[in-house]
Amino acid sequence: MTKVLIADDHTLVRAGLRHLLDHESGFEVVGEGNDAASTLALVRQTAAHVLVLDLSMPGRSGLELLKQIKDEKPALRILVLTMHAEQQYAARAFKAGASGYLTKESASSELVSAINKVASGGAYVSLSMAERFAQSLGEPADIMPHQRLSDREFDVFKRLCAGESINHISEALCVSAKTISTYKARILEKMQMPHEAALVRYAVRHRLFDDANEND
Repeated sequence: MTKVLIADDHTLVRAGLRHLLDHESGFEVVGEGNDAASTLALVRQTAAHVLVLDLSMPGRSGLELLKQIKDEKPALRILVLTMHAEQQYAARAFKAGASGYLTKESASSELVSAINKVASGGAYVSLSMAERFAQSLGEPADIMPHQRLSDREFDVFKRLCAGESINHISEALCVSAKTISTYKARILEKMQMPHEAALVRYAVRHRLFDDANEND
């Protein structure tokens, strides 16, 4: 029996995932978390084989949370289930310790296969994401400006490009507005951009984020 933890801040998403697994043999959902703090507590207190983890929950950066969970529970297999279909997010998730990466739009058809794969010690990516990785192999080897960013800086970069205000980002990541302003200045410096509008144009030009593409 594969014991599964589900971490997502949307009640309906958690209920949908539980429903999918309850109707499959060989799975037991042993706990649910709805933010970073409750997920970390759940992982510490509950024995499980696989954690299905959303990257965009309140409390802190999803990538930072992923890294901490792997540091504390290295045997726990983590399947990232997210709305972010960008290859850059997937690459950073695997680097942080994820064993699988699945978009929410693919969950209904691929969740069971993905959990089985990561639970058995393998790695899982959807076909569409595998194609994105394959396409990236043909890109220039020189490091691109956004690749110089830390995971937290990359998260703030994405939120800025999506049009979120400094105050909104600070509330979402539970840090001060001054800290986010510092991150913004650091991002501009590392990417050698003169202002926030240049960041947005860069994201659109390189098709980094779906939200930025939609605003193009």
